[in-house]
Amino acid sequence: MKRFIEGENRFQSTLFPESLEDYIAEDNSIRIVDAFVDKLNLKALGFDRAEPSDTGRPGYLPATMLKIYIYGYLNRIQSSRRLERESYRNVELIWLTGRLMPRFKTIADFRKDNRKAIRRVCTEFVGVCRELELFSATLVAIDGSKFKAVNSRDKNFTQKSVKRRLQKTQANIDRYLAKLDAADREEPEIREVNAAELKQKIASMEAKMEQLKAYEAEVEAHPDSQVSLTDPDARSMMKAGGGSTVSYNVQSAVDSKHHLIATHEVTNAPSDRSQLSSMAGQAAAALDAKALTVIADPGYYKGEEIVDCYAAGIKVLVPKTDSSWAKARGRYSKADFHYDAEQNEYICPAGQRLTYRFDSVEHGKTQWVYMTYQCSSCPLKSQCTTGKAKRIKRWEKEDILDAADALLKQNPDAMRQRKRLVEHPFGTIKYWMGSTHFLMKRLPNVQAEMSLHVLAYNMRRAINVLGVAKIMEQLQVA
Repeated sequence: MKRFIEGENRFQSTLFPESLEDYIAEDNSIRIVDAFVDKLNLKALGFDRAEPSDTGRPGYLPATMLKIYIYGYLNRIQSSRRLERESYRNVELIWLTGRLMPRFKTIADFRKDNRKAIRRVCTEFVGVCRELELFSATLVAIDGSKFKAVNSRDKNFTQKSVKRRLQKTQANIDRYLAKLDAADREEPEIREVNAAELKQKIASMEAKMEQLKAYEAEVEAHPDSQVSLTDPDARSMMKAGGGSTVSYNVQSAVDSKHHLIATHEVTNAPSDRSQLSSMAGQAAAALDAKALTVIADPGYYKGEEIVDCYAAGIKVLVPKTDSSWAKARGRYSKADFHYDAEQNEYICPAGQRLTYRFDSVEHGKTQWVYMTYQCSSCPLKSQCTTGKAKRIKRWEKEDILDAADALLKQNPDAMRQRKRLVEHPFGTIKYWMGSTHFLMKRLPNVQAEMSLHVLAYNMRRAINVLGVAKIMEQLQVA
């Protein structure tokens, strides 16, 4: 045994006990957690019990509890019970808390009771990254991803799923009734046994039918036309690869310089269609950007959202979606007609001009209507229209959409760049989360949980880029 490296005798006493400081290296990332939290004004951020009360039993300092959570999310330990266990045996956590060992209920309650304040802490670290010049503040990519909620598909009801389950349950009842009729023709001894079992199953199915009808009424009365039992705020959403999952839609805006998340939001809106201007505005505010360009995929294309971005001084690169049925039916779509801005006319593929005729208001938007009556003798009529005249509508603010489309054509690599930027943080965070994703229920709780994940991601990314010493130097500036 003498040829192996041997440890110390665990029963050997030492005259001068080692200090906890000796166990933590100077470049250990928990020093950043400690310095960052100590620099925060927890009372201004809205943390509960940031100042001790004069009476009652003393509580834990909010800074200590926040350090526990940031350390946990940095090291993929999100559960309050696991954090309690680590506080007893993890030297880094013992150093960070000064040997304090809160119970799991205390740890869990801190996260639940300080949801808004935790979200502000995430924003505070974005400010630190901005001071460290880790953001370009000129280009961000926006995307949404579905993160699984604490709600199985069996506990989620939509109009389609309730109808399918009602049909299946009714089919089961009919099948059992048919078996019951067949059992009546059996021998008395067999008939009594089979009939009793079948009647019990039929009663169970009928009770299930009544419950499903109650859920059907709830779904019809719900604003979103669906009901989730375990987490009422979760929604059934379509996945990119097909199928659906009960999830939350997490939006993020990722800066182009070091793939840091400038801002994020958790919603239960199944679609990204109405998220562009809100996320772009939040990103511009978080980065204090003077001239910001935003890249997003076609799922974000909505005229009103793009106009709002340009009104705020934000340029957007979003591919236009063609929602017309004309292409599918083998006819020309609006994209095949050229708009002459000087003459305020459209030119069709056959060279005829569609002139402005009148205005119309649809869904609160003013549309300019252009028409031509030269279609009857046109050789391309069968590929263009089935009527006597061709009509095209143009939104009064469509010149802004044309400018955005022209800007996208000048940047043909924009979509590849978007994918490189925004897919990386989502993939990393989901890997850290594991297969379960969120641990908490209800939207405000999930928002706080996501803020801790984003804070941990940004902190780890900043450490990888700059190192511990550089960040510590910035945090220790008065």
